[in-house]
Amino acid sequence: MRIAVVTDSAAGFPPGWRLPGAPAEGIEVVPMPVLVGDEILTGEYDDVTAPLMMALAAGADVRTSRPSPGQFDRLYGRLEQDGYDGIVSVHLSGLLSGTVDAARLAASRAVLPVEVIDTRTAAMAQGRAALAALGAARRGGDLQASAAAAAIAARGSALYFYVPNLEQLRRGGRISSAAGWLGTLLSVRVILHVLGGRLVPLERMRSAVRGIQRLQELAEADVARRGGGTLLTVHHFGNEEEAASLAGRLELSVGAGQVSLAPCPAVLAAHAGLGVVAVTVSGEQTGPA
Repeated sequence: MRIAVVTDSAAGFPPGWRLPGAPAEGIEVVPMPVLVGDEILTGEYDDVTAPLMMALAAGADVRTSRPSPGQFDRLYGRLEQDGYDGIVSVHLSGLLSGTVDAARLAASRAVLPVEVIDTRTAAMAQGRAALAALGAARRGGDLQASAAAAAIAARGSALYFYVPNLEQLRRGGRISSAAGWLGTLLSVRVILHVLGGRLVPLERMRSAVRGIQRLQELAEADVARRGGGTLLTVHHFGNEEEAASLAGRLELSVGAGQVSLAPCPAVLAAHAGLGVVAVTVSGEQTGPA
């Protein structure tokens, strides 16, 4: 069987990973729109980063939207015409976005069988799930085996965020300003993680330096619990140098070549704001064949 793998741009693949010969070659990515005022941004990296940074710095109205079911209809239809026998569609947590619902609606009317996976996570924790589906398909797995590989990889990945300010998350409704010990201190620096598909506060930080240090400690502790064979990605938005330094330190812990660096997906940066740093930790078996 020929199995296609689809995901959305919240997966956050590093630049170049979808080029020929790269790890995510062949994965189809549905763009998730970011709205800055009346302008809709749907590209990747340079097309979105500069205007989004300017908008966030200026306190402009920044929102996100799910892709339409029609976008999935057209993509699934093209893949059917390209000769695929089935599709694994791997998406951002349904508790953070309606993207997975749009995919399910399109899947219900597609000619090909489509297995839609709600990863209950985001960024490269989601990206690794898509890569796991790709790896299973390359090894000759059928639709169910490829979908199962994605689901297992998603459950086995962790995502930690350092966010220097909660205002943007509050505006987007992704976290309540009254959630537990956060109270109304929206300027507090905080470590978040994804739990049960939601962004959940983990720890408050007194300084940015301590926040990044604690992010490193959490990632290293996660790696230690797994007993090796891990792949990490450090995401950044507006602070690449700081994130690259963190990635270098993590490589000393987990090994050269085990840590990648990528911009934070625009759809997540729009909510997390400037200065966010995120680390995903995944099992090494989640990579492609």
